[in-house]
Amino acid sequence: MNLSTYRQEQRADDAAKAEQHRLDASAAEERRAERRRAEDERAARLREQARADREANRAARQARRQERADRRREALAPERIYRTGTLGLVVASGLASLPAQIVHFVGIHPMLAPVPLGLEGAAWVMAAGVAYADAREAPAWVRWMLRVLVAACAAFAASINYGYGLSLTGHGLSAADAEAAGAGLAAVTVLGPVVFEIRQWVSTLAALDEQARAERKHAARRRRDHRKVLRIARRLISAAPFGTLPAEDAWGRAWAIVHGPTVPGMTPALEQRAVSSDLRLQEARTPSPEVVARHARARIGRHLYALPTTAANAAQKPAKPQLTIQVPPTAKKSLRAPRKRPTPPRRRKGDSPRFHPAARAVAAETARRTPVVTEQI
Repeated sequence: MNLSTYRQEQRADDAAKAEQHRLDASAAEERRAERRRAEDERAARLREQARADREANRAARQARRQERADRRREALAPERIYRTGTLGLVVASGLASLPAQIVHFVGIHPMLAPVPLGLEGAAWVMAAGVAYADAREAPAWVRWMLRVLVAACAAFAASINYGYGLSLTGHGLSAADAEAAGAGLAAVTVLGPVVFEIRQWVSTLAALDEQARAERKHAARRRRDHRKVLRIARRLISAAPFGTLPAEDAWGRAWAIVHGPTVPGMTPALEQRAVSSDLRLQEARTPSPEVVARHARARIGRHLYALPTTAANAAQKPAKPQLTIQVPPTAKKSLRAPRKRPTPPRRRKGDSPRFHPAARAVAAETARRTPVVTEQI
């Protein structure tokens, strides 16, 4: 092996080693870049997870705060306070009125101890009966009878408590103090049923629907404004079998009987006004012959009367001249043509187009003005 060949091989080995070193360095750089990308992605996922956790915690805190606010709002709502306060006053009234009644009746005889319980129980059962009658929409006389029973029981218990308060004069109280104690016991005895009844009235009035109230107002206005129709509608309903004729159908028939039109609310006068208004609208939408003639005279120098371009007549064929020549044009005579008279043309129905209404209006206007022009000449 000579020296030149050895050097060539040495250079080739060095080049291969350099290439291998370059490839190794490139692979190591790719591995480092892959590790950096993986670390960046992991850090991004951790940041995203942390952000999601913070948002979830913030949303949970807001939900808890909103729930607490809702509970406070519900607890402090006027309806809840009124209901709870009413029940508290009822319990206080019973606790204040029962001991005096028990002492009074037991002082008469021990066997009369259940009387106060029955008296107070009767008052509260009748008060609950009023609420039940309101819920079941019972007749008004039932509710007022229950109210009278409640008032009777409460008044009797109040008189007993007032008498018991006056009897405390001999137990170390002055006459004024005893009278004040009796009045207070009587008042607190009546206070419970009165407050419960007021609560029931408020609940009943609050339960009324706005639509039902509007319907009642409409029915009252209908009864006031259309008495004749109402009387006939009631007669129709009473004459028909029960439940077969609805009230609105009876009202429509009664309206047709009284006023004529089948549509409720319409009268002959209103029908006449509607017809006249419709006619005026049609006249306003249809141009009069005078207007058409005026437009035609304005365009007298033209052969065509062009209507305004709209979507309806844009696709139509162009208008033809109003002047129609009935005789066909004569051809030039040929030198070899025989000398004979031509056959005169014959008119047939529909051989010429119909004249436009504007042309007829112009012709009528010209015919009307012709005598005047002759006299002036």
